[in-house]
Amino acid sequence: MRKNYSSIEFLFQLSALLISFILVHGIYITIIRPAADEFLEKQRAIMAEDPSHHEQRNFYVVLRDYEQEACIILMLWATAIMGWKAALILKQQNQLGQDLLKLPAGLPIGPEDTRELQKRLSELPENAAQYLLPRALRTAIQRFAATRNVQDAATAINTVCEAEGERQEAELSIIRYIAWAIPSIGFIGTVRGIGAALAHANRAVEGDITAITQNLGVAFNSTFIALILSIFLMFLIHQLQLIQERLVLDTAQYCDTHLISRMRSRPLS
Repeated sequence: MRKNYSSIEFLFQLSALLISFILVHGIYITIIRPAADEFLEKQRAIMAEDPSHHEQRNFYVVLRDYEQEACIILMLWATAIMGWKAALILKQQNQLGQDLLKLPAGLPIGPEDTRELQKRLSELPENAAQYLLPRALRTAIQRFAATRNVQDAATAINTVCEAEGERQEAELSIIRYIAWAIPSIGFIGTVRGIGAALAHANRAVEGDITAITQNLGVAFNSTFIALILSIFLMFLIHQLQLIQERLVLDTAQYCDTHLISRMRSRPLS
């Protein structure tokens, strides 16, 4: 089941990247670049008539270059991946509000009850049975059945929760890579713009600084957009980490309240 889920998630990530590219690139070639080119052309015409005119900033011009397009694609891709993970975590959080063991209040749990408890957990739907809570409960019940030791069952729950936390942390590596790549692409745009501006230095000596200012605009606009997107993406990453950590902690508390605290190694006299 875990392998099938990983395959589905991988296909989702590829699909999300492809859709993000098609959507963003389509908007760029139909709206952003034509509008930016039209604005720049008007500004050149105005400056040709009035050399003292100061070129105005324009939203489309700020976004028009390839670095900004790549940053937006990566940001949407990372957001889609985080949305997938957040939806799965919310489903698991909803499971914490259910009584999976279906035991009367105050009834102690002994080793002789473990088979019935495992049967009840096995009746869960296939997807829900692989969530963190059922896995933690199942592991603790199996450990209690084998050892008849409550402490061993509690240790088993802690082990499952810690492993889940480490797995969730590892799965964020692709998102962290994207959060690192976005400002890096912005700096590439900065280097490209400054290099192109320096290539027109001879024209600046002659008094024509149009090419230099335009290329410097590429340099600073790319960094500007990349940093804004990076700040937004890091905020989403921290929010995702927060709900992941809450899931692990709430699961451990649920198991302690509904299972461990009611276990008895032998019937009460």
